[in-house]
Amino acid sequence: MKTKELSKQVRDKVVEKYKSGLGYKKISKSMMILRSTIKSIIIKWKEHGTTTNLPREGRPPKLSARSRRALIREAAQRPMVALKELQSSQAETGVSVHMTTISRTLHRVGLYGRVARKKPLLTGKKRKARFEFAKRHVGDSQTVWRKVLWSDETNIELFGHQGKRYVWRKPNTSHHPKNTIPTVKHGGGSIMLWGCFSAAGTGKLVRVEGKMDGAKYRDILEQNVFTSVSDLRLGRRFTFQQDNDPKHTAKATLEWFKRKRVNILEWPSQSPDLNPIENLWSDLKIAVHQRKPSNLKELEQFCHEEWAKIPVARCGKLIETYPKRLAAVIAAKGGSTNLRG
Repeated sequence: MKTKELSKQVRDKVVEKYKSGLGYKKISKSMMILRSTIKSIIIKWKEHGTTTNLPREGRPPKLSARSRRALIREAAQRPMVALKELQSSQAETGVSVHMTTISRTLHRVGLYGRVARKKPLLTGKKRKARFEFAKRHVGDSQTVWRKVLWSDETNIELFGHQGKRYVWRKPNTSHHPKNTIPTVKHGGGSIMLWGCFSAAGTGKLVRVEGKMDGAKYRDILEQNVFTSVSDLRLGRRFTFQQDNDPKHTAKATLEWFKRKRVNILEWPSQSPDLNPIENLWSDLKIAVHQRKPSNLKELEQFCHEEWAKIPVARCGKLIETYPKRLAAVIAAKGGSTNLRG
């Protein structure tokens, strides 16, 4: 709460007592005024030779220093708090302030309203698995990663994703747990796609008709994995990457891999940021939605066309920089990273 301003008569009396030889502490005690206020009056008198209020530059701040600190602290501790809530919090302390003032105050300390990223919910066990995976593979050569066929499924909506949530955060903190929205995979969409790629370029892209189950997944593998391996010239000694979806790790699916003599990359759960195909999914969705498909048939057609257009250099760069992705996970001690995924 703001305190009432001292009259000029009181300020003059403070100066008189100071001239008589009294110190800040004794003046404060005798006049029942905060020592910091006494000090401010004396410093002003020494600098300007008067206790009269000097002309101010513009309108005085609406928020006191204490109110500003409380506002910034609340936004930092509760990143998803709305401006309206912050305004109400200030009102409860007797401060009536516009939301624009609140926003500008937060901007001055580097807090900006941004859309909260959605990140997988990571338990302690999953964080540890991610950390161990990154440590185990961070030293692998480029030859190892160039022999990997990366795969994944994604949902793509006809008109793009609408759900957004804003958070107050500082630059380069988008991946911090308090600034993200925990999700599970496939939150909805118009069509589901399965695709794969390697450092040599994109492989097959397939629309998944109906509900994906283990049998349908194995059928996709049968029809597309080895064709992609051949097209991308990976050779027989390639490694196949997939996540830990139950369809992927079902007994019948693992037997299929064993029968086909396919080496599987052991994968930590909830780790889309470790799979570079997530970057290609993002590229694909942006390119497709820029073409504004009007129906599902066009959506599928544009997906196939734009997938085929993804440059080989783009795929190669994602694999070339994969060690940096692993290093980021190690730096985060297995937590989410600011890499797209």
